[in-house]
Amino acid sequence: MRVLITGAAGFIGSHVTESLLADGWEVVGLDNFDNFYDPAIKRENLKGVKKTKAFKLVEGDLRDRSALEALNSHGKFDGIIHLAARAGVRPSLEQPALYFDVNLVGTTELLEFARRAEVPKFIFASSSSVYGEREGAPFREDDNVDHPISPYAASKKAGELLCYTYHHNYKLTVSCLRFFTVYGPRQRPEMAIHKFTRSIDQGEPISLFGDGSARRDFTFVDDIVSGVVAALERARGYRIYNLGNHRTIEVREVIRLLEEDLGKKAEIHHLPPQAGDVPLTCADIQRAQEELGYSPAIPIERGLELFVEWYEKKKKGRIARAPVRK
Repeated sequence: MRVLITGAAGFIGSHVTESLLADGWEVVGLDNFDNFYDPAIKRENLKGVKKTKAFKLVEGDLRDRSALEALNSHGKFDGIIHLAARAGVRPSLEQPALYFDVNLVGTTELLEFARRAEVPKFIFASSSSVYGEREGAPFREDDNVDHPISPYAASKKAGELLCYTYHHNYKLTVSCLRFFTVYGPRQRPEMAIHKFTRSIDQGEPISLFGDGSARRDFTFVDDIVSGVVAALERARGYRIYNLGNHRTIEVREVIRLLEEDLGKKAEIHHLPPQAGDVPLTCADIQRAQEELGYSPAIPIERGLELFVEWYEKKKKGRIARAPVRK
């Protein structure tokens, strides 16, 4: 069994790559090593698998049709896991055209490749940001999501619509996975938990937008990986799934837990609420539980401990890859 993973060198992509290789899959990883953050970090993410015979890394851009066509040289694909994207809510407000170019043109080119190559399954990484601002919780897959409040969120909603079009017209099996605030080892350096941890550890002030009462459904990366793999193996037709932890926590409580894990106090610099941010995310995961067997196992308290352990080891240069905890 062979799978194509886009964004394979990224935070989530590298974990999914490791998991599928451990399960006996052949993996072709596509990544353009964009400089949104240091490409050296992404190369380090794949250090543990780059010499594995069942893994092939291809450097290329989703928008380059010739680069996608060249992937056929690796043989027939049994599925595509599309994780590559221009990420980040706040930066998308400053560069909306770039986000739509990468996230929509790139996804369209990949769907076209899947159609031409007759790939039977397509997994699309969507986002909880598509739900926009809302008071009711938890968020369900059949809720109205016609009011995204950032270009990033709009690009993910549009990606889901593109995927449905290809399912309807070409019978492509598609699972759109709405990720809820993923964290864990290898998290991108600008993301909240990684940034908070680094600031507390180095004695630098944390820039906190708002009063810290915003609630997030933080989901540990291993739980997300289990949902992605289940979607690849079990999904049928066109479906949207929430992949979250089904438990919310205030951002200021996350900071308090990190203070405990690091044994240091945080200096907090409060800033006005940031445009594009939502006050609440909370996943209803019943559909994923029933259809994918999805069952998040790592609570935020344990997940933060594991992240801090990884951070400390990485800081001391004693880790090349994060263990996959089944």
